Parts: sequence; structure tokens; C-alpha cells
Amino acid sequence: MEIEDKIYYLRVVLAAIAGAIVGAIVKPNSDHTNTIGLIILIGIVFYAISQILASRMSKGIPKDKKKKVITIAIFGFIFMLLTFMTLTYTILNQNML
Repeated sequence: MEIEDKIYYLRVVLAAIAGAIVGAIVKPNSDHTNTIGLIILIGIVFYAISQILASRMSKGIPKDKKKKVITIAIFGFIFMLLTFMTLTYTILNQNML
């Protein structure tokens, strides 16, 4: 497996963890004014963690590929975060009606 694939899967797994955390934190009967800020904050924190891990994993690659490390799987990260957040929120709060 190439280093780009490892970084991709690392970011997808971290996004799933972050989405599950956000989905568990958000409650259905609370004020949702800070929810978007919370999602963005947790997303940025987990993406920063993935960037630190990715830069450590890519020590021996050429400089032209190192620039690409920042943007590998950014959209996959965002969509996986939103998917797992929605899935966790729905599973935990499905009988709230």
C-alpha cells in the first residue's frame, strides 16, 4: 500500500471517530445555535491530528508529493464526518418522538 493510501484511510477513520463523537454530543431538545461551530471545531481538531500523523508518516517522500499530503482526502474527511455524525445522532435519538 502506498503512503497516499495510508493517509487516505487514516483521515477517513479519524473522520468517522470525530463524526461519532459529534453525533453523541448533540442532543435533540437543546439549543442548536452552537452546533455548527462545534462540528467545525471538532472537525478542525481531528483534521489537524491527521495532518500531524500524515506529516510524520511521509518523512521519506519527495518534496513535490509532500505538498499533496495536506489535501489528500479532505473531501472524504468532510463527508465521512457528516455521515457518521448523522448516523450516530439518528441511532441514539431514534425513539425521541
